[in-house]
Amino acid sequence: MKTTFDPQNIKVLLLENIHTVARERLLSEGFQVELLDRALAEEELIETLKSYSVLGIRSKTKLTEKVLKASPHLRAAGCFSVGINQVDIIEANQTAVPVFNAPYSNTRSVAELVIAECISLSRQLVERSMKAHRGEWSKSAVGSNEVRNKTIGIVGYGHIGTQVSVLAEAMGMRVLYYDVIKKLPLGNAESVDSLADLMNVSDFITLHVPETPETKNMIRSEQLKQMKKGSYLINASRGTVVDIGALKAALQEGHLAGAAIDVFPVEPKSNADQFQSELQNIGNVILTPHIGGSTEEAQEAIGMEVAESLTRFLKLGTTTGAVNFPQLELGTINDSIRILNVHKNIPGVLSEINSMVSSGGVNIKAQQLSTDPEIGYLAIDVESGDAGELADSIASLKTSLKTWVVS
Repeated sequence: MKTTFDPQNIKVLLLENIHTVARERLLSEGFQVELLDRALAEEELIETLKSYSVLGIRSKTKLTEKVLKASPHLRAAGCFSVGINQVDIIEANQTAVPVFNAPYSNTRSVAELVIAECISLSRQLVERSMKAHRGEWSKSAVGSNEVRNKTIGIVGYGHIGTQVSVLAEAMGMRVLYYDVIKKLPLGNAESVDSLADLMNVSDFITLHVPETPETKNMIRSEQLKQMKKGSYLINASRGTVVDIGALKAALQEGHLAGAAIDVFPVEPKSNADQFQSELQNIGNVILTPHIGGSTEEAQEAIGMEVAESLTRFLKLGTTTGAVNFPQLELGTINDSIRILNVHKNIPGVLSEINSMVSSGGVNIKAQQLSTDPEIGYLAIDVESGDAGELADSIASLKTSLKTWVVS
């Protein structure tokens, strides 16, 4: 497929009330942009995408294999979030759709929420506030503790886990962490050898892991029993990580003193839908509606970061930061035309393309190639008069998935 670049022909669909800074950034480049405040179900998304070549989503819209196969014209997708589990990454790779996200922009927001929840749980703030609203005066120090000198155990020492580490240490907490990958500790944080070791000694356990087959229900009855009696569990990672039934039992039995849960196995599709959880109406349990990264600062930063990545891809072909695509950092286009080609990564493709260049007498100013196991991504800068015919020839190759021109 060959498409000549013209900003006015690029239509972008942004769903789920993505921050308006993203729309403003894309509009400033001349793209057509529509912003909707809701998610779209699979069939509606397929139908709607027929009019758009770029899609931006948050966490509720699913870019599935079916959607991708039904949208061969889709040029790129942006996940305005840290996670990418809402996208079939493998199919997006094989259909030549680079996917961009914002892996760093909301780390501070999530980390601050975790620290706030540590204090709120330790001081029973939510319960006491609710009692005060009901007219009850529950002034007592029983069961209320400082977080200073307590141990926080961080499961997953990545971008968010390390931020929690820094903030917790500043609060005077002892910081331990467990990660399946060896990580350099920040400050006075210490790593432990196993999840069980972390559970046994921590007053607070906070989870910061991705959603993978290995992390599904990684916190079950066995792990909860390993936690110190009277400790607290915080989950602001993914809803599938904790066995909610097992957590309910641990709370009702009094083994855990409380919990704060921001993510759930099943979440409402919109604010208008009813939320239900087994953890409702259990004492000293904080339930929040997946708001770990939902601060105005984080949403604005995410909007700008992903919009900038999409802009650089659409105007220059740069794929730096794409989670599923060969990486090319491409500079400005000076007095030339850039041909961009995504092809199956099999032997002989580049040789065949270079033969076309040679036989056509095309003057190449620059050429870059990057590959992964499935696809290759090629950028060729040529003199303006040579671009059209060469791009058509490259697009006609059986190995080509998508070919387009930018200038």
